[in-house]
Amino acid sequence: MPRDRLLLILPLRETARRLPRVVLGVWLFGIGIAAMLAADLGLSPWDVFHQGVAERSGASIGAVIIATGVVLVLAFVPLKEQLGLGTVLNATLIGVSVDTSLLWLPASDSLLIRAPLCAAGPVIIAIASGLYLGGGLGPGPRDGLMTGIGRRGFAIWKVRTSIEVGALVIGVALGGTIGLGTAWFALSIGPLVQFFMRRLAKAQ
Repeated sequence: MPRDRLLLILPLRETARRLPRVVLGVWLFGIGIAAMLAADLGLSPWDVFHQGVAERSGASIGAVIIATGVVLVLAFVPLKEQLGLGTVLNATLIGVSVDTSLLWLPASDSLLIRAPLCAAGPVIIAIASGLYLGGGLGPGPRDGLMTGIGRRGFAIWKVRTSIEVGALVIGVALGGTIGLGTAWFALSIGPLVQFFMRRLAKAQ
């Protein structure tokens, strides 16, 4: 697919075939984030940022996730990053899923409930990532920002690290939560995504 095209457009039949797994992926992604929020043991760097902004603004965290996603998608234009249907769904549905999931997830002070929620969060997010990325309908807003900057001569790992550390620092300053869950996410998400990507790709 030529990189000079800003819109990623696939044939209608192929889009329809991929769409269910992409929608399921972004919805599960929101459930995974909500599980870690309900656990209150620490969040991923981006979600520390989202939570911090939500604390200061009074908006729901889902609304902040959507607003952040929209701003990042706008950055695709100067970065000449491809925008697909999956990008739009990622930017909008994850936030809706987070707010919806928080309505039914248990809120408890007991570690017997919070620890499993925290442990499950990255696993659910990794399954969601395998579904979403395997659908190939466009990068998520945060991934698109990373690859868009990376294609300008910067190492991807340096770009990703810089962006996520920046999001984490700003989020903590705004009141976002870090803790064991943050460390668990950082250590587990890479291997888990790799594991589920391999298996879910075969299931297409």
